[in-house]
Amino acid sequence: MAVKNDRYTYRVTWSEDDNEYAGLCAEFSSLSWLDRTPEAALKGIRKLVNDVVKDMHNEGEAVPEPIACKRYSGKFMVRVPPQVHRKLAIQAAESGVSLNRLASSKLSQ
Repeated sequence: MAVKNDRYTYRVTWSEDDNEYAGLCAEFSSLSWLDRTPEAALKGIRKLVNDVVKDMHNEGEAVPEPIACKRYSGKFMVRVPPQVHRKLAIQAAESGVSLNRLASSKLSQ
């Protein structure tokens, strides 16, 4: 049975290679669960994560914090080649917006 307060980030996708649905967890990228239906794949990956978290607790290992529970500042640095920086600065100037606003707009698309 899965942890009641499970706040991890799950996704179910079709795996053409396996001819089954794959349940995935962003915080545990090395884990996956294959099953015939998307519902079973989700149930399977949630149980697997639950079991791994229990084992990590028992072994005194650090358990990943759920992405949904993390606080984000809204700031991060991105390094780009100088020619890309120049191109973006020109686009921003021609659009009458700041480079930050242009980059934010492009990243959120």
